[in-house]
Amino acid sequence: MNPASLGDALRAARSRLAQALGLDSGVATLEAQVLLGHILNRPRAYLLAHPEAALTDSDQSQFETLLARRERGEPIAYLTGLREFYGLEFLVTPDVLIPRPETELLVELALKLISPDSPIRILDLGTGSGAIGITLAKLRPLAQITAVDASLPALALALLNATRLGIPNIRFIESNWFSTLDESNRFELIVANPPYVAENDPHLTQGDVRFEPIMALTAGAEGRDAIRHIAHTSPHFLQPGGRLLFEHGYDQAVFSRDLLLSLGYADIACYPDLGGQPRVTCCKNHGL
Repeated sequence: MNPASLGDALRAARSRLAQALGLDSGVATLEAQVLLGHILNRPRAYLLAHPEAALTDSDQSQFETLLARRERGEPIAYLTGLREFYGLEFLVTPDVLIPRPETELLVELALKLISPDSPIRILDLGTGSGAIGITLAKLRPLAQITAVDASLPALALALLNATRLGIPNIRFIESNWFSTLDESNRFELIVANPPYVAENDPHLTQGDVRFEPIMALTAGAEGRDAIRHIAHTSPHFLQPGGRLLFEHGYDQAVFSRDLLLSLGYADIACYPDLGGQPRVTCCKNHGL
């Protein structure tokens, strides 16, 4: 491909992406614009307003490289290194799960539980890129967030995101869930987007998840191990009456409810995502 202009480059890229990935024309167009805009450091509006602008040889070469990687299925977020979440821009790498729109529901529900005037203590389990914890810290500046992850590369990225966004009220700790935390330091709210995919789920060989860290996706043969561990352990780290809020698979709502009931949690409620699928469960600690 040797296009002479932005318009030519985008048309050729749209065709290639549509054919290679089975995308409809609109999605293929958007992806092409995102990739070219990333290379040129220009917004989509510029690309649309200047279709006649010429590409340099260097720009063409970089665009070709990104297109080839995208044709092999690499996620757009990893190619650009960026993903928007709840109106904030986060750096992402293959060391972390790509923040997804359905997880914004967890943030929305958490924000309803946090008074803007409250110095609440919040634990973000498996923070990854930091999207959940940092967003809560940004929107509830009096809250004190502790974010943990077992992955040092993920923690380094989360810290970088917090620094870029100017978030002072969050700290990051290396911990395999609760393993390095002190039970005497309890929280009013625990939030988590744990791995909840079954190890043999065929979707793991499809789409973006092929390139994401497996430890952030799978949790045992049925995808329930992390949820089970969090539910069993959270009461030791929650204040009496504190809340646990976690994301889960669309088919894990009943399992989650029954598990929480068996452990004595109260006020158990499940909330659907924008697609109508059960996605986030909230409950209250019975107190220890």
